[in-house]
Amino acid sequence: MAAATKQPTTTARLRAEYGQRIRNELQKELGLANVHDVPRLEKIVVNVGLGRAKDDKKVMEAATNTLRKITGQEPMVTIAKKSIATFKLREGNKIGLKVTLRGDRMYEFMDRLINIVIPRLRDFHGVSAKAFDRQGNYSFGMVDQSVFPELTFDETTTSHGLQVVFTIKSHGPKDARALLTHFGMPFEKENK
Repeated sequence: MAAATKQPTTTARLRAEYGQRIRNELQKELGLANVHDVPRLEKIVVNVGLGRAKDDKKVMEAATNTLRKITGQEPMVTIAKKSIATFKLREGNKIGLKVTLRGDRMYEFMDRLINIVIPRLRDFHGVSAKAFDRQGNYSFGMVDQSVFPELTFDETTTSHGLQVVFTIKSHGPKDARALLTHFGMPFEKENK
């Protein structure tokens, strides 16, 4: 019986960079005594809200295809928990899709987002620095999915937006922003 050869494992570029350089730089920059206090990325959630999809199955299929291609994972359908008459929404309606990314897929998605997708946005001057919550999680939305290079022109004819949420373990927005800045997130310049 032949010995099994071990396949070489590859680590996502940003994950390796975080372990080798960014973590140490952040520890010094933020004045943290313990390396475990350094902010780190826990997960990325990509969400598509499709309120109009309950009437149009084509939109749901297009959004499912989009998320599958840009994240490499099968999206999970989100369902309405309550009925709201004003929005013509009933409990149990399919209202969106989401994908939760962790590990290497998370870092690879973030790398493509920061270095390929965001620079392709039209009239882009940087992402808002005000989109942090109290815990340091960051979210931003995009109105059109056509900037992702994984999608063909035919796949972008049914336009829909998406929201990306970075869940960051940190001591607050200041530390989380430092982490995202080291990863290369292009924050807009503050006017003083």
